Formats: sequence, C-alpha cells, structure tokens
Amino acid sequence: MTTMLTQVFLQLVTRYTKDSNLANNLWLEIFTLYSDSKRHYHTTTHLENLLSELAEVKDHIQDWDTILFALYYHDAIYKSTSSTNEEESARLAQKRLKEIGYPDDRIQDCCNLILATKHHNFSEFPDVNYFTDADLSVLGKNWDVYQDYYQHVREEYNSYPDFMYSSGRKKVLENFLKMDKIFKTDYFFQKYEAQARYNIENEISQL
Repeated sequence: MTTMLTQVFLQLVTRYTKDSNLANNLWLEIFTLYSDSKRHYHTTTHLENLLSELAEVKDHIQDWDTILFALYYHDAIYKSTSSTNEEESARLAQKRLKEIGYPDDRIQDCCNLILATKHHNFSEFPDVNYFTDADLSVLGKNWDVYQDYYQHVREEYNSYPDFMYSSGRKKVLENFLKMDKIFKTDYFFQKYEAQARYNIENEISQL
C-alpha cells in the first residue's frame, strides 16, 4: 500500500511541477518523517487508512488535491511531548507547496485542514469535516483494530509513566464523549459513531 501512497503523491505533485527530482525529494522527506522509529501510530499506515477512507467520499470533496496534500502533511511533524505539531506540520506544508507553485489560496486551505485536526470541531466547510472525520475513523473500527491503535498511541508516549499517561488520555477520550457528534458528516457518523463511543468507553474503563 505504501507503493500506492508513493504513486498518489508523485502524481499529485507532478500536476504542479515538472521537476521530478523535487517531487521525489518531497516524497522521501514525507516517508522519512512518518517512518521515524519513535512513531507507532502516526505512520504511513495511518496515511494509508486515511487515503482509503477519503477515497470512499471523493465525490463529496470539493478540492481533492488540497485534501490529499493535507493528508500527507497533517502529521508530518509529530512529537508526543509537543503541543504545536499541527502548527509545525502546516508550516512545513506551506513551505513545500510554495516550492511547487501551488496557488496561495489553496495552500491556506491545506493549512486550515491540517490545523483542524488539532480539535476536530465542526466546520462550515464540508471538506474540513470529511477530512477530520477520516482522521478519526480508527475510533470506530472493530475492537481489535481499536486496541492496536490505542496500544500504539501508548508506545508513542512511553516516556510518560502510567499514572500521567492515563490521566491525560482519559481527558482526551472524555472530550470525545462530550461531543454531540464525534463524526461531523452523515457518512462517517452512520459508519462509525456507535462503535467509536463503545470503544472509547471500553478503553476508559481499562485506564
């Protein structure tokens, strides 16, 4: 599937630049960032899942190319100890998209998509809601997949002792349960909402 990620990215970039070396270097940078040994959930596997989920709603997406760029860059910068990952990822996306001559207004839209993954709030812009819903889709997978997900997240925070991690994780999970809707689009709500709430409550009971 990483082959698919590579192909999609290179095809995307070469729509805006004829510089194949630049395109290959941009992909190598992304692949290297997501392959960092400290990552266990925020990896190319997460990107693969996101691409698969978004492909299902492609007909509803207004700006597919911008969604794709946001997909590749949204977790490009990720440190479990940082609270500015989304902002730094958006800055990297802005810099790289300028290099290929992507239109400024669409660069801003890409940055807005990336920043929206910080809080996953409802947006007036449908593309944002589809993107953040796809980003959270793992919450609504079957319990075995969800277990793998939260265990991988724990590994990314392995520098924190259990009591600190459990407290912080519980707050994050409870914030999801407080939302009227975890998933903001009808499609993802119908597909994942009930299972996501079950999974989250189950994880909280084990913390």
